[in-house]
Amino acid sequence: MEKLVIIINGKGGSGKDTLCDFAGRRFKVKNVSAITPIKDVAGRFGWNGEKDGKSRKFLADLKQACVEYNDLPFRYLAGEYGQFLEGSDDLMFVHIREGEEIDKFKRIVKLPCVTLFVSRKERDGLCLGNASDDGVKNYQYDYEYRNDKGLSEAEEDFLMFLEDMLKKEEEAEKGRRGERKLEGERDR
Repeated sequence: MEKLVIIINGKGGSGKDTLCDFAGRRFKVKNVSAITPIKDVAGRFGWNGEKDGKSRKFLADLKQACVEYNDLPFRYLAGEYGQFLEGSDDLMFVHIREGEEIDKFKRIVKLPCVTLFVSRKERDGLCLGNASDDGVKNYQYDYEYRNDKGLSEAEEDFLMFLEDMLKKEEEAEKGRRGERKLEGERDR
């Protein structure tokens, strides 16, 4: 498989960025988040990078306002995806919280694309007080990774999980190419 887009999600504190860093030790990785341009805007209004409940709600509300006003998060991700297509990275991790925003992004991706939910026992019942964070489990993901190992074991475990996922996706892509080839032959 040449390139793969992985839309990654999970409760705050489940270790998504750490897992992306692990992947970056074995693959060329682009790691982007729909919240990045929102954080830039929020910083201009006094947000200092806190990750407490009040800050998370502020960011979620501001993101929703930007989605409704000019679709800033989507436009940002579309630009990053374009750079990924032109660049030499193998994997693109895209952090998106809301199901409708995941689906919107998936519609523009012409490469193989999967969704990955990262869960962690200590974060399972956590309520962060905003719809974006608290609704992450309300989506049908292609894969789920349970991130309950200690840091020393987590890297090897996640890389094995990722390698297995890549093999499955490569086989699925071969199958899709075969189906397209058969359809093309029938159309002649």
